[in-house]
Amino acid sequence: MIDQIILLFISWVANIFSAFAGGGAGLIQLPLLIFLGLPFSIALATHKIATVALGVGATIRHVKEGHTSWRLNLYMLLAGIPGVMLGAWYIIGIDDRLAEIALGGLTLALGIYSIFKPTLGLESQHIHRDAWGLVVGGLGLFVIGFTNGALSAGTGLFATMWLVKWFGLDYKRAVGHTMIAVGLFWNASGALTMSMLTEVKWEWLPALILGSLLGGFLGAHLALKLGSTWIKRGYEVVTILVGLLLIFR
Repeated sequence: MIDQIILLFISWVANIFSAFAGGGAGLIQLPLLIFLGLPFSIALATHKIATVALGVGATIRHVKEGHTSWRLNLYMLLAGIPGVMLGAWYIIGIDDRLAEIALGGLTLALGIYSIFKPTLGLESQHIHRDAWGLVVGGLGLFVIGFTNGALSAGTGLFATMWLVKWFGLDYKRAVGHTMIAVGLFWNASGALTMSMLTEVKWEWLPALILGSLLGGFLGAHLALKLGSTWIKRGYEVVTILVGLLLIFR
């Protein structure tokens, strides 16, 4: 019972920050599962399934607001899901510690880059929507999807930044699309793939799912109410913390 309460609370807190900033729940939730005794692969599969609830909670709130484009969400699914599934298969034979350090360095760089670009993501721009821009954008989403399937630690932050930088979305709309496409559908495809490859700690999932669902809804609500300026600051804080902890944990 104590473990269930801890899982519920940590999942709730982690997913509030994730839904607000556009990613990062895996940094808190995945290490917790490992700390509580699960091997990496089982912890990753269990975490993947739980994070689908994050996407459900955040999607309900963003769809209610009506500011996301389903065409863009479909594009993100078609480009990213093959990468997610490939990454979930590939992680079986890779040194996850080296991958975490590399991912931490890139995540840290995202936060620093956003700090030094004070106007980035505060206003929407309609850019790179021609054929060439969509091809490059799709390749970027495929690579991010691969990383999401393999590691599931902060990769939503990459999707958020890619939407801001390449397609010109403001942070509020970028986070909304990330929570729907990545939080719900990418994570669901990764969860399905991982559950076929390794065991899942099913008895821990009720607390994790409830925390993810409630945290995802509340984080999305805060993001919509506070707007892009606050989301940008939250994004920078989360990316820097995620980067440092991935490198030094």
